[in-house]
Amino acid sequence: MKRMMRMLLALLLASMAYASHAAIDGALIKPLAGDDPDARIAAVNAIAASADEEALKLLKALAEGNLLATPDGDVLLMDGDKTIDAASGKTVEAPEGSDAIVVNNRLRAAIDAALSGLDLLSSSRDKRLAAARALQRDVQPESGPLIDKALARETDAEIKAVLKGAQARAHLVSSDAREREAAVIALADSADASLKPALAHLLDKTADGAYVEPDEKVRIAAARTLASIESQQSRTEFVGNLFYGISLGSVLLLAALGLAITFGLMGVINMAHGELLMLGAYATYSCQLLFRKFLPAHADWYLVAAVPAGFIVAAVIGMLLERTVIRWLYGRPLETLLATWGISLVLMQAVRSLFGAQNVEVANPSWMSGGVTVLGSLVLSYNRLVIIAFAIFVVVAVWMILNKTRLGLFLRAVTQNRRMADCVGVATGRIDMLTFGLGSGIAGLGGVALSQLGNVGPDLGQGYIVDSFMVVVLGGVGQLAGTIIAALGLGEANKFLEPFAGAVLAKIAILVFIIMFIQKRPQGLFALKGRSVE
Repeated sequence: MKRMMRMLLALLLASMAYASHAAIDGALIKPLAGDDPDARIAAVNAIAASADEEALKLLKALAEGNLLATPDGDVLLMDGDKTIDAASGKTVEAPEGSDAIVVNNRLRAAIDAALSGLDLLSSSRDKRLAAARALQRDVQPESGPLIDKALARETDAEIKAVLKGAQARAHLVSSDAREREAAVIALADSADASLKPALAHLLDKTADGAYVEPDEKVRIAAARTLASIESQQSRTEFVGNLFYGISLGSVLLLAALGLAITFGLMGVINMAHGELLMLGAYATYSCQLLFRKFLPAHADWYLVAAVPAGFIVAAVIGMLLERTVIRWLYGRPLETLLATWGISLVLMQAVRSLFGAQNVEVANPSWMSGGVTVLGSLVLSYNRLVIIAFAIFVVVAVWMILNKTRLGLFLRAVTQNRRMADCVGVATGRIDMLTFGLGSGIAGLGGVALSQLGNVGPDLGQGYIVDSFMVVVLGGVGQLAGTIIAALGLGEANKFLEPFAGAVLAKIAILVFIIMFIQKRPQGLFALKGRSVE
């Protein structure tokens, strides 16, 4: 007997569940057949707030033009060959005079928002987060019930924070002054700049001198929230400029570090240094092509192979240039400048012949795509974070080579007193070749980094040669620490000046500053020590 009762109870619950999902309350559906546009939009949001499969099915049918309005004001759903009463869920015959419900642009926008909003109740966290962010960007007052329902069910802290922001936005236009005030206060922690027009509108006055927002408490809260948002924006902008200045400084450092060796330590004005950067970038592109063709399953790891490839290609080309051209021009700066400028033209034309004149794309690996969000809205991209870490690694490696290896010892000896080093048995010619190769290889590493920030082309290096010389001259000829400080300083100065003066005027201002600085301190930030200075 008990078993039979349990079975009957289970059947009763199942039938109740079926009935609850078989149809939607007719009172919610009926306004869709009417002519009042506001009532139709309210009906769409009310249907979405029920958040079940029938609501999803009905809204999709409305968007696709599969809902009919009968002369009696009922709503019918066309499902293939069947016509279903949307209120009862029963199959019926469509009476004469039934017409498809017309969906205008305003109603379609409400339907699209409602369909997106239904993802707030999805089992997938990613779908819920995407839906919450989309709703926060374009929230409608009618979405309030759906947001409230989703917020009550949500357990994820990040999604709840986004939903609370969307909820506050929806309540900004509430008819209840207390709700508006609470919504304004809730938005005080937001750094979203798109909130400012809506909050500023509350403080505006109409033509007759009255405030748009009649409640004084709401206006006071709106003014405080505006000030809070602007303050947070200023902090976010400062941190953003700081980060992108470090990022730009890291790129300049990688571009200038090799020049600090070839020009700073060897005294060679190498106008082909930019083309060595370009060779490193094209070596990265070649590695990408090889991995996609021969190792497609491991294509994301092409960058690991590109780092040594970029160094080796640029270093070999650099040593070849030193042995064939530059070794005959030491102590003759004008001839060195002209010769290396001609070499740069030859290298650019060679790349155009091999790869074409058009820019080529070097895609970021998947593990370098995207970024991390801080301070609410500032995105620190992974590719720039990796480049900053890579620049630190290269600087440490160069310092270790210069200070902890036999090559570094000989290089410093030749730099400080070439004749004495030659007298004690140092092969100065071989050290010159290896030193030039080291500087060129570091330029190749800079090209690998640059390939991750934009497209690669034959003229890539031309945009960095002047900046590289400015970094080396400002930091002090032959000084590694000076090169680091100058690169980061110029990067930060450029990023903080750009919002006020523009990119072109910012570079001009920096160039004028360097000229004035060199007039007062020709040796740069750090003076080179040793007899070679004399």
